[in-house]
Amino acid sequence: MSQNTPPNPMTTMRVVYDMPGTADVSVRQHVAFPGADGGGLAMDVYRPAGTPTGARVPAVVIVSGYPDAGFERMLGCRFKDMESSRSWGRLLAASGMTAIAYTNREPVADLQALMACVRERAVGLGLDAARIGLWASSGNVPLALSLVMDAASGVSCAAFCYGYLLDLEGATGVADAAAQFRFANPCAGKSVADLPRDRPVFIAKAGQDQMPGLNASIDQFVAAARAANRPVTLATHPTGPHA
Repeated sequence: MSQNTPPNPMTTMRVVYDMPGTADVSVRQHVAFPGADGGGLAMDVYRPAGTPTGARVPAVVIVSGYPDAGFERMLGCRFKDMESSRSWGRLLAASGMTAIAYTNREPVADLQALMACVRERAVGLGLDAARIGLWASSGNVPLALSLVMDAASGVSCAAFCYGYLLDLEGATGVADAAAQFRFANPCAGKSVADLPRDRPVFIAKAGQDQMPGLNASIDQFVAAARAANRPVTLATHPTGPHA
């Protein structure tokens, strides 16, 4: 937690859903890795309980699209240390995958540094480097989507929950939100044509999401992706609010 900003109550809220095995997950905290600028960063690694030594399992990176310094100033906590991030880490691990949450200084470059490190250390971390997926929510989604669009990223698939996607057909909702809330938007100027045909994307939409322009970006993205025959799945929670 930040010593300067009291933690926002939001940072203490866990995911409501739980499942058997989340309490038994193995967690390695603050595993060091080099950031894009060469300085030290850290990741928390959530490993399925009872995984045999030497076993290599799929991995899911919980993407942070906000600079930690600004995030901590606003909420009093780094993104990886939010109880929601910890909950998702345990839920993913209890589902048989290793989850990774991490710190950053520069969201775009440091996520790329993390992905390179995860691939290089796959054996030591017990990961299957050929099966790395992304999980992202809200303003973290544009950064994750940029990796899905990057043919060299090694990403196998992605799940996006109640998140901003792309500005299409002259819309500016994502760019406006990025300017207001200070999240990275490296997908600016891209289209669904940049989506690979072999990377499935799952999108969860909150039907009552109150964030400006968010659901419009989802609707436009899904319509365009389906028209382009991309592997996109949409699930809508009709009464769900943001988060």
